[in-house]
Amino acid sequence: MSVIVGEGRVIAQRVTRSITYYCTSRTPGGDSPSPSPSTISPTSSHLDAPFPSPSYSLSTPLLPDSHHNVSSILTHSTLDIPSLSPSSPSSHRPLLLLFPWLGARPGAMAKYRDFYLERGLDILSVESIVWHFLWPRWGREYAAEVLELLDDPRFKGRTLLVHAFSIGGYTFCQLLSQMVREPHKYPGLAQRVVGHVYDSLVIGSLEQMATGLGKTLFPRIEPLVRYTTMLYFWLFKSQTVHYYDNSVQVFYNSPVTAPALFFFCENDALCDPVALEAAIYFWRKRGIAVKTRKWKESVHAAHLRCHPEEYLSTLDKFMISLNIAPLREKM
Repeated sequence: MSVIVGEGRVIAQRVTRSITYYCTSRTPGGDSPSPSPSTISPTSSHLDAPFPSPSYSLSTPLLPDSHHNVSSILTHSTLDIPSLSPSSPSSHRPLLLLFPWLGARPGAMAKYRDFYLERGLDILSVESIVWHFLWPRWGREYAAEVLELLDDPRFKGRTLLVHAFSIGGYTFCQLLSQMVREPHKYPGLAQRVVGHVYDSLVIGSLEQMATGLGKTLFPRIEPLVRYTTMLYFWLFKSQTVHYYDNSVQVFYNSPVTAPALFFFCENDALCDPVALEAAIYFWRKRGIAVKTRKWKESVHAAHLRCHPEEYLSTLDKFMISLNIAPLREKM
């Protein structure tokens, strides 16, 4: 699939069932190619409408928000990431590691993707499933898969930016845990991260985690899900709680020391602002430059929808402060 974003055509391609690569067909400030004659331009689409039936199947559709001012162009060429030679423009672009919230639909993520694509970054969207959290060993296996992908010649050496939402922050923390556990396998990876953004990070007590699962997966029976999840944590404490405690310690002592930005609010049941501010204080004591944007009232993982101007302005200023090359060229 490809989508027109800004002045360029963006190709969205599956790497695995839960990882998608987005790259623009133009360099920042360059000319965009005309659409291929073999593509199909639909006049309208719903963000959850399925693809026309190709010879492959996708776990989720990749259609843009219907209200976006972009032209969508569908193609069924290949699911493999295009080969990138060392001289290829894409091989030198910064890469955003995007960690969506649990169950995030492609249309809901479109605004965030467009923001970064228009600023010259490619995107690797790493989706999470509930079992990555409920059975941490599977989450760590998934993290190792992502880290192996980052060592692929098509991505190796690229400047990295991280943007994690809600449970996506936990998935990124699993990557950090793997990096700490086997530093010899990922030399220099932490230093490639020039900035990290956390939106509605799930932090606090086990009960808050259980509440978050209930509100996300089955909001109508959230109390039952919360009770069942707490019972699950108690029964499998050595396989769950131990890993969560370790993840918290890894996050506090993260090997990534690049500037960070946190979006959060005071009325978020899934994020304890006191616990989050304690982590931010600890990071600042370590010498990490941390910026925050807190609202008294907002919605978990929907701050952009509730406070669009403040959100985008804060994120844009943070991006400019990182001084990423393609952004400088565009500006």
